[in-house]
Amino acid sequence: MTITLRQLRYFRALAEHRNFGRAAAAMNVSQPALSVQIRELETTLGAPVVERRARDVALTPFGRRVLHHAGRVLDEMQALSEAARWHDGLSGELALGIIPTIAPYILPGALAALRTRDIALDVRVREARTEDLAADLRAGRIDAALMALPLPGDDLEAAELFEDRFLLAGSAARLAALGETVPDPTELGSNPLLLLEDGHCLTDQALEVCGRGRGHAQIDTGASSLGTLSRLVAAGFGLTLMPEIAAPTEARAAPGLVLRRFKPPEPVRRVALVRRRGAGEAHWFDDLAQVLRDAGEALLATARANGDADR
Repeated sequence: MTITLRQLRYFRALAEHRNFGRAAAAMNVSQPALSVQIRELETTLGAPVVERRARDVALTPFGRRVLHHAGRVLDEMQALSEAARWHDGLSGELALGIIPTIAPYILPGALAALRTRDIALDVRVREARTEDLAADLRAGRIDAALMALPLPGDDLEAAELFEDRFLLAGSAARLAALGETVPDPTELGSNPLLLLEDGHCLTDQALEVCGRGRGHAQIDTGASSLGTLSRLVAAGFGLTLMPEIAAPTEARAAPGLVLRRFKPPEPVRRVALVRRRGAGEAHWFDDLAQVLRDAGEALLATARANGDADR
């Protein structure tokens, strides 16, 4: 019996997407090529693994058992590949995912530090939202991802890097109207709260911190980046929560932006480096986590030293 890793990868993609076309697109192959490999897998196993329907497919009972074993085999092969690639530490090629509310701020310092450690290290960066990065980690398309906790699944593990405090951002007039002391995040009154579009974890965190739901009359979740948010609130259109790691960059880019600290305990998000659980030796992962931790803490120190936010 000969079963190939390609067949198992295609089958896992088909089980995930439940459609030959979508699975083929995810694997960057033609639909006929993927279909042939699934047929060959079924011929080798002697039984169908999927039930073909008009618009989708469903796993057969036998297919569910095969999927369980396929997942174990592919995970072990991924771990073996990583062990071979990283046996000398952080070297070779690194595929790193980062969420958009961290990437533009931490990357300059982090990439410079990585290049200093090993000028031959090839770093490939994938900027995407948490849900997409988690899918990439599970599929082995990236080695690690920088994101905010909590983890999006028990099949992932994290090394916590730093706490990123939230600051209140707005125009001088709007912040002056709140009084000398910045209130609790849940007491922003009738001020519009401008946030990133749905899908960004920062939006979910800000809503939780401020005690507002998406249906709140004073919520606008339409911005695509922190840069856009900074310019909108600097122009007086409302308030937003600004991660401290982004404060120096956004304060320089939007001269009218004023940042104030909340009274203790200040709301925070916890930033971590994440990888697949059980992916083998973690020496390279620990090394990468320390590089990113140092880069993040340097940014936070700059934000506090420059007085980008006052109480």
